[in-house]
Amino acid sequence: MTEGRKSDAQKKYNVGVEAALEVMGGKWKPLILYHLMTGRKRTSELRRLIPDITQKMLTTQLRGLEKDEIIARKVYNEIPPKVEYELTPYGWELKPALDHLCHWGERHLDKVYGDRSKVLEEFE
Repeated sequence: MTEGRKSDAQKKYNVGVEAALEVMGGKWKPLILYHLMTGRKRTSELRRLIPDITQKMLTTQLRGLEKDEIIARKVYNEIPPKVEYELTPYGWELKPALDHLCHWGERHLDKVYGDRSKVLEEFE
């Protein structure tokens, strides 16, 4: 986890949100977490759900989330290898925060566009 990293041992934070954003901030991690809240996913499923992310970026983000123990990677002993990702119990603690962000974002789209359905795609 982040607090166990030697390079972060001396780091100081002004507020807790800085630490949270360090772990799950950025453009891609919240989207990955959002989709994992609906259940375990393979890399190809995440790529389909987040079409603008590159394979390299997805792999990097998944590794970071796994390192911080937010998600778990399960490898099945099959040919070809099957790998799935899911939220850990620690990762599930982010659900209320992401739910609030999602609802706020929807309200924001309604405010800006009058009707979020004009710009918000529905996921399966």
